[in-house]
Amino acid sequence: MSSYKRPEIKLVPVPSTNIIPERDIDKLPVLEARNLGIDFGGLIAVDDFNMAIGRTEIAGLIGPNGAGKTTVFNLLTKVYQPTRGTILLDGYDTHNMTTVQVNKAGIARTFQNIRLFSNLSVEDNVKLGMHNQITYGMWSGIFRLPTYWKKEKQAHERAMELLSIFDLQDLANKQAGSLPYGAQRKLEIVRALATNPSLLLLDEPAAGMNPSETSELMDNIVKVRDLFQIAIMLIEHDMNLVMGICEGICVLNFGKVIAKGTPSQIQNNPKVIEAYLGKRKEG
Repeated sequence: MSSYKRPEIKLVPVPSTNIIPERDIDKLPVLEARNLGIDFGGLIAVDDFNMAIGRTEIAGLIGPNGAGKTTVFNLLTKVYQPTRGTILLDGYDTHNMTTVQVNKAGIARTFQNIRLFSNLSVEDNVKLGMHNQITYGMWSGIFRLPTYWKKEKQAHERAMELLSIFDLQDLANKQAGSLPYGAQRKLEIVRALATNPSLLLLDEPAAGMNPSETSELMDNIVKVRDLFQIAIMLIEHDMNLVMGICEGICVLNFGKVIAKGTPSQIQNNPKVIEAYLGKRKEG
């Protein structure tokens, strides 16, 4: 079992219909979605999605298969442009931003299906996440001038520091594709952290993991939040993980929010129980 014990959390309203942890109320939410929606042809995939994430919150987005969870992540990261609604990142409207611009502004993500550069080393995968921060000129790179070596040394040290969080530092020179599945999952999180985000989106981070790996992942997610003082939002089907570390949880069904609240509120919400288990027939 994970050693982390989630403290009781109080969620309080922000100046909209959204809620965040009380400890973050004196700071602007790192992200706020207001009346967000997207249509694909005549199909409404997500409609009237509202959610705020406090600056140090671990938030969960859950719902049955096909509820629209990954579509929400794609909207937040601008893989899709919303049909309607507003996304505020650090209070700034991300309207018409590209995926690259949103990443530079502070959102990083992982995916359901691992997307590592399998033929590159573990360290090089992490360094690729730092591309926005490495600033030497073309000639320094071509002629290997002192500026190049200085920046490369800094990138190496930063990569090793990030890898050590997940105990991957000894695998730095290994080919990423040769790592066990659980280690590849962790490497993808490290690469996302290398972009220096204020909000980390994890899409089913425990998928394919055994109970021991999932327990370790729970501890690592909390460690990342505490070390970097960032917000983390995750999509996950493992309810032990969600209820164990998430503070605020938003539940989607058929593209619409049906419940928001603390883990205990969500576990006892009749709409959530019905969405997962179906409506009882009257006997």
